[in-house]
Amino acid sequence: MDQSPTPRVQQIAAADVKAMMDRGERFELIDVRTEQERAVASIEGSELLDDTVHDRLLTLDRGTTMVFQCHHGMRSQAAAEYFLRLGFRNVHNLVGGIDAWSTEVDRSVPRY
Repeated sequence: MDQSPTPRVQQIAAADVKAMMDRGERFELIDVRTEQERAVASIEGSELLDDTVHDRLLTLDRGTTMVFQCHHGMRSQAAAEYFLRLGFRNVHNLVGGIDAWSTEVDRSVPRY
């Protein structure tokens, strides 16, 4: 009988996402905000979760590392839980969203 714990959305700090980038780790950085919000501020290398990106993500190995982000972390949590239900196991939510990225990692990213 399999006693492995049920996968959960892992909360990840902005600094830890930056460290993953700096180490050259491969992961999907998915922005679940609107196009208008993204036009104001975005994290380099992130992709807007539109229909095309959604469909591409569904083709990935279920062990792929995914980091979801929004403005403060609420919408991205919901998106992360959605992909968890689809069988992805290495799913993260960026705590504090783009706002945390701006204050903790890259102050050149505008806050709104």
